[in-house]
Amino acid sequence: MRLKTEQLGAALQKGLAPVYFLSGDEPLQLGDALDAIRKTARAAGYNSREIFSVETGFAWNQLALSADSMSIFSDKKIIELRIPSGTVGTEGAKALTAYCERLPQDTLLLISMGKLASATLKSRWVESIDKVGVVIQVWALEGQELLNWLQQRLQQRGLQAEPDGIKLLASRIEGNLLAADQEITKLYVLYGAGKLTTAQISDAVADSSRYDVFKLVDCILSAHINRIIKILSALRAEGIAAPVILWALTREARSLIKIKLALASGQQKDTVFRNNQIWDKRKPLVDKALSRLNLSHLNHILILAAKADRQIKGQQSGDAWETLLAVCLQFASLQITRNTA
Repeated sequence: MRLKTEQLGAALQKGLAPVYFLSGDEPLQLGDALDAIRKTARAAGYNSREIFSVETGFAWNQLALSADSMSIFSDKKIIELRIPSGTVGTEGAKALTAYCERLPQDTLLLISMGKLASATLKSRWVESIDKVGVVIQVWALEGQELLNWLQQRLQQRGLQAEPDGIKLLASRIEGNLLAADQEITKLYVLYGAGKLTTAQISDAVADSSRYDVFKLVDCILSAHINRIIKILSALRAEGIAAPVILWALTREARSLIKIKLALASGQQKDTVFRNNQIWDKRKPLVDKALSRLNLSHLNHILILAAKADRQIKGQQSGDAWETLLAVCLQFASLQITRNTA
């Protein structure tokens, strides 16, 4: 069965299919759809999960072995195949076709893949999945579909916006849903749940403000001290809200911690970067930060961030902007002499 992304929720409410195959190059929609399937599966008792990253040299017999093996607790199981390329090769095609012809009990197969060539959709292995499970192609959103998505995303945050405000947001993010999600999070941080005016959206997602906050993050990753100080001072002078900057810094710290833990567990770097939505342009910056910062540095960053949060809320004395500077300098592995405890 072939579904559109927006049809998935209703289909999941009716019950789980034994196989799901999702492909596309729009990471946020793809990630949301995968999360929805996982959540529904967990609620249905699929408590065991095995993840395989299909890289060069992957042994496809692992799929059959996993399908045939039972958990020691006899849990229902999810098998995830993460395939970054748009092809599975001859062995993969045979393995997936064979799996669909002999579906194991109490097992859900969840396959995610990059954008498929149109010819691949007619291949035998895709048709085998189509017969027993669900096939979803994730497309970039445009026009009214993008406006509807933005409205739904705002509602998930408890936000409401005027039609003109949603159109303004759409024009600023230029179809980049990851950027849209960041902007919506920023709106929530700034204004909380409730109705947004078009003026509020315009102020919050102004091009200069958005890019400067992200430039600050890039500078802390590359440890450019002078630019860090310059950009942070400019953000303060322009009246950019401290919670927005704090959100961007803590988000980056948590992402780096997650990446470090995944790498320490033996996962391949390309897979970890892809799973954490680190795309080509940012890979050198993140690489540089990972080589410079250890988990102790990153945890201290979060401690300082918590202090800045308390200062912003008036729960602790001190200047929140000084603490934000300390957070930035900790990212650059440079500690200032004043007490930051």
